[in-house]
Amino acid sequence: MNTGASSEVRAIALESLCAEANSCELCPQLVASRSQVVFGSGNADAQLMFVGEAPGASEDRDGVPFVGASGKLLGDLLEAIGMTRDEVYIANVLKCRPPENRDPRSDEIVNCSSFLRGQIELVAPIVVVTLGNFATKLLREDDEGITAIHGRAELGSFGQRTVWLYPVFHPAAALYRRPNLELLREDFARLPQMLSDGPPKQSAESASASEHAPDKEAQPARADGAPQLDLF
Repeated sequence: MNTGASSEVRAIALESLCAEANSCELCPQLVASRSQVVFGSGNADAQLMFVGEAPGASEDRDGVPFVGASGKLLGDLLEAIGMTRDEVYIANVLKCRPPENRDPRSDEIVNCSSFLRGQIELVAPIVVVTLGNFATKLLREDDEGITAIHGRAELGSFGQRTVWLYPVFHPAAALYRRPNLELLREDFARLPQMLSDGPPKQSAESASASEHAPDKEAQPARADGAPQLDLF
């Protein structure tokens, strides 16, 4: 995508936004517990961007998102569709690790959301993959859970940018539930075609979104027929 400002101008703006995040002290509890701010990593010209929940212990230590078990799975999923981490951009809803890896609080999400929206506008990808409930609900501005909408693309606007929002299960949810892993692989398999199709065209919103939606039978269910729980 990456229309408008040049790559150099956007890279400088992204660095400035990162510096602003590094000095942010809006969330006293996070400031007190973090080792460092985990802003984001990857290709600032990426066509594909991933948004997770918040840094964990490994990310807080290394300053890079998705470096633990979930990060390894993300790398494996990318490899399966012929891509590497160097080709994508990865960020989180929160830039600081919550104490004891607790869930992000609503006030923390609000305080941090401008950084994430700025990242999306500056990177200007074709597709933003929201990993799990927190990223999906924030960027869709809706409370519908990931189980119901995973693998269904829709338009999202961020400043002057319009991108595909593509909700999928968080890798952490797939590490412990085999059915979720299979669904995650199926949803990832659609990404190459979405990227090949190019940026969304607003005039064809409904028709284009339906082209990237999975069949209804792909929706997750437990072996006993009960619905999956939305934990991530």
